[in-house]
Amino acid sequence: MTKYSLYLESGPKHKKTMVHVLDLLGCIAQGPTTEAALESTPEAIRTYLRFLQAHGETVRPEGVISTVVAVHVKEGTWLGNGDPTPGFAPDFKTLSTQDKVVNLQRLAWMQIDLLELIRDVTQEQMLVEPKGGGRSIYGILEHMAESHTVYLRYLVSNVNGLSQALKAVQEEGPDSLPLTLSGLWDITSSRLAVLTDAERKVLVSHGQVTWSARRAMRRMLEHGWEHLMEISTRLNMPLYL
Repeated sequence: MTKYSLYLESGPKHKKTMVHVLDLLGCIAQGPTTEAALESTPEAIRTYLRFLQAHGETVRPEGVISTVVAVHVKEGTWLGNGDPTPGFAPDFKTLSTQDKVVNLQRLAWMQIDLLELIRDVTQEQMLVEPKGGGRSIYGILEHMAESHTVYLRYLVSNVNGLSQALKAVQEEGPDSLPLTLSGLWDITSSRLAVLTDAERKVLVSHGQVTWSARRAMRRMLEHGWEHLMEISTRLNMPLYL
């Protein structure tokens, strides 16, 4: 049996809850209530494990899983959306070299799977907005690129070529996305790969938020995973079954 510690954030009255599985950095579960989010967590963990297994990691998606709530953040703003202002205690531990390597590899796998998922999506499919509101697939990908950029800049400030790479994603359109997204990801991954010892340890203040290398990597992975799952659902192309 594998036991996973869960870190929760919930909006008012335990609505719109996100569960963070920090033992599997990047794995999240969501629900309109705390109960719904917790109910969906075991399958969310299995899906993430199947993703890792598909890329060669030795894991057991069908093994026995147990969970325990370690932290439940219920006070603050913008809760249930991925990054409560206080963060979580593990966010502020030094990012080890080994963790950096492992998580950069997982991030690269997500990016490979995302590009494969959208490979045959037409421009019309990219630009159509869902009924009831929300972003188009192209809008989701733009949002992902922008957020990815912000997370890195919070940690290391300016990165050569990053502004131009983001501009290319935003301006060159859906047909160029495989090239422009790959270009942006190459820049961010290359910069993360050479984080200094000091950068892996440093805590950086941004208003009320304290940032760290581990927090930046958590958000890159979680955000990438969240929208990979969203796009696969939108296209009715489930992954990692």
